[in-house]
Amino acid sequence: MQQLQDSSDIWQTLKETKNLLAFSGGVDSSALFYMLVQKKIPFDIAIVNYNTRDGSKNEENFARNLAQKYSKLVFVKSVKLNDANFEANARAVRYEFFDEIIKTNGYETLLSAHHLGDKLEWFFMRLIRGAGAVELCGFSQVEQREGYILARPLIWHTKDELMEFLTKNGYEYFVDESNFDEKFERNRFRKNFSEPLLKKYKEGILRTFEALEKDKKKLLPSEYQKINSLYIFKRDENEMRLIVKIAKFFKIVLSKNQQDEISKQINCVLSGKIAIGKNDNFVFIAPYLQNIVMDKAFKEACRKAKIPKHIRGYMYKKNLNFKEILAAQFLSV
Repeated sequence: MQQLQDSSDIWQTLKETKNLLAFSGGVDSSALFYMLVQKKIPFDIAIVNYNTRDGSKNEENFARNLAQKYSKLVFVKSVKLNDANFEANARAVRYEFFDEIIKTNGYETLLSAHHLGDKLEWFFMRLIRGAGAVELCGFSQVEQREGYILARPLIWHTKDELMEFLTKNGYEYFVDESNFDEKFERNRFRKNFSEPLLKKYKEGILRTFEALEKDKKKLLPSEYQKINSLYIFKRDENEMRLIVKIAKFFKIVLSKNQQDEISKQINCVLSGKIAIGKNDNFVFIAPYLQNIVMDKAFKEACRKAKIPKHIRGYMYKKNLNFKEILAAQFLSV
């Protein structure tokens, strides 16, 4: 498996955003680093040195050298933490550091190398404490954080797949010995439950989490992204519910016959007021503006971005930023 594949369009989306990779030098983040390089996705890296092992400085130097080799910016924070509640404190320090970098340097997306094993470990750790369906489902591939997007491109891949990718390509990485220390609860779950189960039942576990993700979206309130008066949301079996809701914002109440007709169409106009357009993945709703003369470059950009025709006039008139439109679709995934 020299080139990892992903069924989603997340890789293409990342080519259009300013990305910061949370890096450690271990298997997971190193695999993601080289994958991003292979896919020609722009990014820089940030690493926290907790100074817990003799090899900590070597991993920091590895990150610095790797960044220099591939012309990436590297941000480094060196800390020492008490052993008491180390994992929670380390996470707090880590994300405080990332937040600061993102805010100061204008990054739009933080990339994390969480994989399927991490998701399964979370499931077990929540299971023994008592948890509802949404919490059991755990973290998603894309989440909105304060001021940025958190993306996990590897969430449907196993650790073994990442190891295979690195080995076959001859890529260097470090092994963190603390990952084998069973004084940490997560490591106990990894060794005794998640890794053995994924080796035997990966496909079934993957299907279960995919089903849970769908159920999670049904349980949680559906979300849309709004830019000015343009609404964007992911297409699914419940999309009509959001279309009806947004139409009410424009003082239009849709009858059952109208809803059935909208379901059949890719582009339509309601009461001469609002335009509804769909592409393969998203629904767009905006005020309908007709007879808008658009320049050729704008039309071509819309075509490449798969912006529905009835939506383009409003975008052009309001001078909406294509990057915002792309980010809105990204968040709706």
